[in-house]
Amino acid sequence: MGPMTGISTSTPRPRALVTGGAGGIGSHLVQGLRERGWTVRVLDNFSSGRRENLRRYAGDPRVEVVEGNVGDPRAVRDALAEVDFVWHLSANPDIRRGTRETDLDLIQGPVALRTLLEEMRVAGIRDVAFSSSSVVYGNPRVFPTPEDYGPLLPESLYGASKLACEGLLSAFAHTFGFRTWIFRFANVVGPGATHGVVYDFLEKLRKDPTRLEILGDGRQSKGYLWVTDCVDGMILATERARDPVNVFNLAPEDTVSVAEIGRIVLKETGSTARVEFTGGARGWPGDIPQQRLATDRMKSLGFSARYPSAEVIRMTVQALLKETRG
Repeated sequence: MGPMTGISTSTPRPRALVTGGAGGIGSHLVQGLRERGWTVRVLDNFSSGRRENLRRYAGDPRVEVVEGNVGDPRAVRDALAEVDFVWHLSANPDIRRGTRETDLDLIQGPVALRTLLEEMRVAGIRDVAFSSSSVVYGNPRVFPTPEDYGPLLPESLYGASKLACEGLLSAFAHTFGFRTWIFRFANVVGPGATHGVVYDFLEKLRKDPTRLEILGDGRQSKGYLWVTDCVDGMILATERARDPVNVFNLAPEDTVSVAEIGRIVLKETGSTARVEFTGGARGWPGDIPQQRLATDRMKSLGFSARYPSAEVIRMTVQALLKETRG
């Protein structure tokens, strides 16, 4: 099918390709699109995404699951057949992993994205939404941090990868007539999480119920967004924003400290474990101690997160405990 002029609530839903659709955010995006009448194809290599996240769609004629790598031109070419709109969520989801495998974010980030964009260009598909991250801001000095903050100096390989991807998307938009939606996420959490602070804390308590280690001094403070709020915001922005390059912070308006997250986890699990801090302002190299994103652009479209950060943490703990207990 030919290039689109934007996604509108008044037009028939197109066929979407969701890369990384088996992941924590991707699987909820598949559900959100499906509920809105989209036909969805998922491309995932299941390196971090879970097959069980898509099990509900077995036999569903409007959800197709394809196993393959975004960096494989043939796999991407086949997955793009009859597609109108691409949601690119495939990436390494673990920032700290990139400190051990220093080529990981490069390969799964801009290298894979270049393959996807080139195959889209050849196929005549021009609309792509991308899951970026607040870490592209590096260690900002302005709070709340707006989308036009600069210079952008990321402090992790993951952040550098996301920023490079944003540059590629902008270049393809201005050179080849693409339209792109770039979402700089806060920390997105919820059911099915396989990494992140809540998951890590629960794993630590499972291995040693007597102590909870918190990296850093506990004063690191960030925003946490419920995963379905994230999905709703993404979809809304693609429906209402029409510029060639659309950049949005997708975040709650508040933050919660790591120490408070620890207290919530202990309360929800009924644990009496002692808390031990490792010290220092950062949890690990590349960690950004303070994050609070400006949300004016998304609010101008009619979107606000439903849940504050502390409530999102509590809901996530409950969801993960429920999954563990079966």
